[in-house]
Amino acid sequence: MINSNLTIGVFGIGLDVYWEQFGGLKTSLEGYLQTLCLKFADQPVRIVNAGIVDTVNKAFETGKKFRQEDVDLVFLYVGTYALSSTVLPVVQKLNVPVVILNLSPEDRIDYESFNNLNDRTQMTGTWLKYCSACPVPEIANVFKRTGIKFYQVTGMLQHDEESDKEILEWVEAANVAHIMQNNRMGCMGNYYSGMLDIYTDLTLQIKYFGGHFEHIEVEELTTIKNTVTPTEVDQRVAEFREKFDIQEDCTDGELLRAAKTSVAMDKLVAKYQLGSFAYYHKGTGNADNEDTMSSIILGNSLLTANGVPVAGEYEIKNAQAMKIMDSFGAGGSFTEYYAMDYKDDVVLMGHDGPGHIAIAEGRTKVKPLQVYHGKVGCGLSVEMAVKSGPVTCLSILENGKGELVMLVAEGESVSGPILQIGNTNSRYKFPIGARQFVNDWNSHGPAHHCAVGVGHISSKLDKLAKILGMEMIQVC
Repeated sequence: MINSNLTIGVFGIGLDVYWEQFGGLKTSLEGYLQTLCLKFADQPVRIVNAGIVDTVNKAFETGKKFRQEDVDLVFLYVGTYALSSTVLPVVQKLNVPVVILNLSPEDRIDYESFNNLNDRTQMTGTWLKYCSACPVPEIANVFKRTGIKFYQVTGMLQHDEESDKEILEWVEAANVAHIMQNNRMGCMGNYYSGMLDIYTDLTLQIKYFGGHFEHIEVEELTTIKNTVTPTEVDQRVAEFREKFDIQEDCTDGELLRAAKTSVAMDKLVAKYQLGSFAYYHKGTGNADNEDTMSSIILGNSLLTANGVPVAGEYEIKNAQAMKIMDSFGAGGSFTEYYAMDYKDDVVLMGHDGPGHIAIAEGRTKVKPLQVYHGKVGCGLSVEMAVKSGPVTCLSILENGKGELVMLVAEGESVSGPILQIGNTNSRYKFPIGARQFVNDWNSHGPAHHCAVGVGHISSKLDKLAKILGMEMIQVC
């Protein structure tokens, strides 16, 4: 799930004096660079290929070009030896991730054929095609001394699944960083009073992620809700029946109420161009607002499944985690652990409110609740379990030092009995066992919420953390 607005700068390097000495060397390196660019042919990204940078003048020109093109990520393809003075000017002013690609054209030199060339000039020219590893220490030294953050992929240019995976993960991570940088989160209502763990510094969030926080009053959603037409409501009810497994005890009145608020939420999201949302409404006796906020779960579940993750209890940090997981294509459902099954060695995790129905096991059930525990009102809620298979948990936490940290764990969503109480519920098994998982996870001081997504994506999250300048802790 790569954003079409992502722009990648690519350049190769070499030493200009080589070209006259070794015929065909530059042409070969340009071909290798084109092979690298073809790796992105199936990805919706824009490639800015600066070619082979082999002089200081071209290095300054390329740096200017990349700044003008507003690149989000730079791949430095090391084809042969080059002077570090022809590399540094390209990246010094960019302030974007730089990934050094130390990629040999093949798995090794054909020693026998090479040694039978009987022309030492030709032999040197051939050897230089395989010389990608040679200048990397020099480049790394200069980058370190000048404060350039860099990362490396070492391997082969072709037929190397490990290198290809690493390269694509850097692209995916840069894409998610780009999404977060441009994301607008709606914040409606206020914190659940007394949940000290979820309070957060919004300026600190912007420091790491970028983006914008739009503070919205509940009254605005209520006002929009009261303009929704009967036709819009009927269409949304039809969508509910298509997307959800509506249980028999759900009344038509509650479905109509949920549909009206769902349409209003869509309009609110469109008005402010929101990419994520966090909300909580304590209630003060305003019946119209209570009607709005007690009928919001189905619509917010649809939004979450459609790329606008919604977190309850005004959990902004977790809305960020959900947006990250969803931007990686993993989903990211709002959850917390609430009980442990020691017999089966699993942790029971879920939450009331919206669920990520796109990663549900089967169709998500809709059930009426006579009370929202700890919250005002009553109405329809969703009951789902996350798909069986590998999962990743992500929490964004503040570490008490003015820093944000990613806390990550990989496990499995496993089948078995769940609590059928009209909330999201899943059973998770972790490789270190339920007891150690809970102890280790808690030891880092997370909030009690996290985002759960499908698949094991810790390697991608690690790259994102590096791009954002954030520590990542993985408990399993």
